[in-house]
Amino acid sequence: MFDVALVGSGGMMPLPHRHLTSLLLRYEGRLVLIDCGEGNQVSVKQIGWGYKTIDCICLTHFHADHVAGLPGLLLSIAHAGRDEPITIIGPVGVAHVVRSLCVIAPDLPFAIKFVELPKEGLRDFKIPLTSFTLSAVPALHNCPCFAYRVDIHRKGRFDADKAKELNIPLQFWNKLQKGKIMEHEGRTLTPNMVMGEDRKGLSVSYITDSRPPKWLPDFIRGSDLFVCEGHYGDEELLAKAKSHRHMIFSEAAMLARAGEVEKMWLTHFSPAMQNPKDYLKNARKIFPKSYVGYDRLTETFGFEED
Repeated sequence: MFDVALVGSGGMMPLPHRHLTSLLLRYEGRLVLIDCGEGNQVSVKQIGWGYKTIDCICLTHFHADHVAGLPGLLLSIAHAGRDEPITIIGPVGVAHVVRSLCVIAPDLPFAIKFVELPKEGLRDFKIPLTSFTLSAVPALHNCPCFAYRVDIHRKGRFDADKAKELNIPLQFWNKLQKGKIMEHEGRTLTPNMVMGEDRKGLSVSYITDSRPPKWLPDFIRGSDLFVCEGHYGDEELLAKAKSHRHMIFSEAAMLARAGEVEKMWLTHFSPAMQNPKDYLKNARKIFPKSYVGYDRLTETFGFEED
């Protein structure tokens, strides 16, 4: 099962009822966090999935509402007893930004490995210690900013009948299922000899602080969940959204529809928008499976039966 939690749903500044936007992903006990605003670890604590297995933190960009929570979160991870390295991914300069923030969190008991995103983004990066594959493409904000996609790939089924037909000894079956190539009695045994076609996996896409990129629908295509900023709900605020390099609800919905995603959570709401549900109709008239995100909204996704 693939668990997804919206840590917070606010933009710019935290409110008493709304933490800053962040997303937490869990699969096979390992965690990946996207963005880490001020006080982020409070909401992570309330979700209850723990800190110790947060293996990777992905930063969309370096504005304070997306990174200022890092020192506190890293200290919470340290206090949970972690000593394995953590990977932090972000735009060029990510190492400098994180190290500068962590002047107030020295002597962490784990190493931090940094991955800088090239301007064109990154495809199919295997996050260490996890089963997650990460991709990123540029967003359209007023500073370097990226959208992320996290995939869990699913191998095909092992065909025991085919293995028997090919006279592959039983002791090699498990290794072939795990993707290993072996030699036996002058033959090379490869996984494709006994494995079926890859099955449908699971995917979550995330973008915030951006105008609608024309390349995003292809990037998010077929996602089980699309988490998208809807900084403003009111259609009359389109000009303001363009000026500040944000989106309104209807623009997010058009991306979701074009990308043929299964469902969308709206997030990163302006502090001035007290009740985002008042504007949900602006998204649903374009993409019916639109939902207003809220702090600690959680959903579990399962693989399709086959």
